[in-house]
This record gives sequence, structure tokens and C-alpha cells, in this order.
Amino acid sequence: MSPETIARWQFGITTVYHYFFVPVTIALSLLVAVMQTMWYRSGDEKFLRLTKFYGKLFLINFAMGVVTGIVQEFQFGMNWSEYSRFVGDIFGAPLALEALLAFFLESTFLGLWIFGWDKLPKKLHLMTIWLAAIGTMLSAIFILAANSFMQNPVGAMYNPVTDRAEMTDFMALLTNPVFLATFPHTLAAAYMAAGGFILAIAVWHLARLNKANRTELEDTDVSAYRWAAKFSAWVLIVAGFGTILTGDFQGKIMYQVQPMKMAAAEALYETAGGNGEMAPFSLLTIGTLDGSRPVFELHVPGVLGLLAKGDPYAEIHGIRNLEEIYNERLANAEFNLPVDAAENSLQAAYADKLRTVGVTNFVPNIPVSYWTFRIMMTLGFIAMAVGAWTLWALRKDKLPKSGALLNLALLAVVLGPLFANSAGWIFTEMGRQPWIVAGVLPTASAVSPGVGAGTVFASMIGFTLLYGALAVVEVGLMVHYAKAGLPAEVPPVEIKGEDDVLSFAY
Repeated sequence: MSPETIARWQFGITTVYHYFFVPVTIALSLLVAVMQTMWYRSGDEKFLRLTKFYGKLFLINFAMGVVTGIVQEFQFGMNWSEYSRFVGDIFGAPLALEALLAFFLESTFLGLWIFGWDKLPKKLHLMTIWLAAIGTMLSAIFILAANSFMQNPVGAMYNPVTDRAEMTDFMALLTNPVFLATFPHTLAAAYMAAGGFILAIAVWHLARLNKANRTELEDTDVSAYRWAAKFSAWVLIVAGFGTILTGDFQGKIMYQVQPMKMAAAEALYETAGGNGEMAPFSLLTIGTLDGSRPVFELHVPGVLGLLAKGDPYAEIHGIRNLEEIYNERLANAEFNLPVDAAENSLQAAYADKLRTVGVTNFVPNIPVSYWTFRIMMTLGFIAMAVGAWTLWALRKDKLPKSGALLNLALLAVVLGPLFANSAGWIFTEMGRQPWIVAGVLPTASAVSPGVGAGTVFASMIGFTLLYGALAVVEVGLMVHYAKAGLPAEVPPVEIKGEDDVLSFAY
């Protein structure tokens, strides 16, 4: 196996693992802030207990996200030094802002939130969790801006002297159409994950408390969990519709800048639609083992045209048609990925150099692109259905009953959005192949030239074993604290002014 293949496996394993924690962290920070705000405004102790309960689970998740995220940046230097050299001038700014601004904001104010319960005035303490939540979203902005450049390289020029891409317009990174479509879609999907997380724990406790001889304390627990279950169900459903709408927008941008990714997602081998015919959406396509042609297809007419261009009769390029176009452009040194949209200047400027690299296959892995796209959507719809069922099950003071079916539904609602998020990322990155920077730098040209397959394989085994151990710790802590339930009602000491001595004051 080549160093490139092993390096890709390593990056895929570590990134997918890391991304299990990211969506929950992004959205749960703000949802915990909402719970604390409800307590600040109403004084109702159930909101304080919910804040502390879900806040503890959020902190476990945040810590695991930080630990596993650090490894990603090491890999840029270890396995992908040519990639780092080529895009370093562009990636430096967003990654530096992510570390200096976003991570500083979230880690500093999260620390103040953890240790400031009985040391800061109530209002000031509330502000810390909101600032931490803003920090997590800022982090998402800079990371997604950098990733969007890999999907649609704008705001840069190619310098043939240094043989690298150099930034010409930082704002172009933040106004990249791919970023403007990806950020709201990622954010909405993150709220689905956090909504499912809160819902599953709350409904599990409600089912456990569904008994006739409840104590007075258990009645207060039911009130708190009921609010959390309904709140998270609405978050899940609203975020689900947001994910659908933003996904539709993202699909149209994706077709403009990466038409091959859309064709791969649909296993669309031949150009479809146009001239009064509708481009079909594939409900199920089974292809040959090498993924080169379909052997069974089940379609819905017109939907693909709507997804790609908002027109059921639009012509949508197929895989073979795009291969012909790209091969012809590469031969003429005028390479440019968009077919129906404006020229990408960096791709066009790099065309001469690209001819010497030797790209011959422009098709990503079809089965992976096709199925991850459908896994993403299916799991999202299942989670929304569980959210709707929760609202129905809790109507008129009713409570859910324990059972295998309930456990299965809760497992689906907590894991479904997480796996849907991961499937979406796998599709995004695998669908971009064979490029690491779309239309410019092939993935095969981005690996570190001095690192052998054995070295990469050894580090991959090491990271995989380490991450496996961390997974056991993470699941163990989450299950332990989720089962423990709401903390006792112990209101924190309220600090009202400067005369109230702080423990760290002098």
C-alpha cells in the first residue's frame, strides 16, 4: 500500500473520530447557555439543574474534542508537507485566527464558567457561557472557511517561482460561495446532533420515572426532563428543516463548482435532463463491484434537476461527459472544474503545471460518494421523526414507557445525527477526489515526500489504538454522568457586587 493511501486512511480515521465531538460541542454550548438564561430570567431551579447536568456532559465532550483535534494539525506536517507548503500562505490566516481568537475565547470563558459559579456575579457568569458558545461558532467559521478553499479555491493566485498558491484576497475566503453554503448547513446539522443528544437522555429518564409512586423530588425531575425533552425535540425538528433548506442551497453551489461530486453522489454516468427531459434523482442504484456502471436503478424524475439547478428539466452532466470535458481541457492547458459557471482563476493559472503532474482519473469513489450522501439524509429524517414522536408522546402530561422499541428510538436519535454529520463530511471530502485542492493540487502530489509507508502505517496504528482507548473513556464517562441524572437543588452563592469577596481576590 502506498504512503498516500495509508496517510489518507490515517487522516480519515482521526478526522471522523474527532468530528463525533465537534457538532455536539458547537450546538450544546449554546443550548446550555439558553438553559442558564432561562434560570437567570425565571429563577426556576429546574433550569439551573438542567444547566449543570447538560453542562457537565458538554465539558466531557469538549475536552475529548480538544484532545482529538490537536492530532489533525500534526498530520499536516507529518504526512502532508507538500500540501502544507502549497497552501500554507492561505491556510495560515484562518487557522491562526481559529487558534488565537476562537479557541482563546471558548477556552478562557469556559474556564471562567466552570470555576465561576460561586465567584462571579450571576449576570457576569451567564455572559461567560455565551462568550464560550460564540467562540465555538467562530472556530467553525475559520475551519470551514479553510476547508471551503479546498472545495473552491478562491482569493489566491499561483506563483510559478515559489510553486505555491498565495493569498490575494482574505475576504474572498469568507465570501466563498461554498463557505456561505457550508457554514449554515453544518451549523444546522450540529443542532440536530445536540438536540438528539439532549432528547435521548431526557426521554430515557422520563421513561424511568414513569411510575405511580414517585417521590416529590422525582416529580420535580419529571418537570425538568419534560421541558428538556420538548425543548430538544423542537430544536431537532427546526434544525432538521434548516438542514434540508441549507442542504438544497449547498447542492446548487456544489454543482456549480464541483459538478463531478454531484454526478458521483447520484451515480449519474450519462448526462441527463435538458431538451424537455427531466433529470432523475436516484432512490437506489446498484453498480458493478468496480463502481464503473450501474446494474439496477430506481429513480424519481425531475428531482436531480431541482437539487442541482432548481429546474426539473435542467441538463445535469454525467460522469463520462465530465471526464471527456476535463481530459480535453487538461490537454489544452486550460483546466477549470466549473462547467456551467465562471472560470476559477487559480485553477486556470495552474493549468500548465497541472499537465506535468499526470492526472488521468477525475472520478471519485462512486459507491462511497453515493451511499454516504444517502446515509446522511436517511439518518437525518429518522432523527426528525423521533423528535416529532417525542412531542406526540409527551402530550397532555403523558410519559413514555420503557421498552426495547423506546431504547432503539433513543439510540437512533442520539447516534443518527452524529453518524449523519460524519457521513456528510466523508461525502464532502471523498467526493472532492482526486483533488486535495479542487482542480489544482492532486491528493497524490500532496503527501510528504520523505515519509515512507511503514512510518505512516505505524503512526496510524498508534493513533487508532489511542483513539480506541479514548472512546472507551468517553463512552464510560458519558453513560455514567447521563445515568446519574439531575444534580440536587443547591443554588450557588450569588455575588452581587464588588464588596462580596471573591476567593481569588486580594
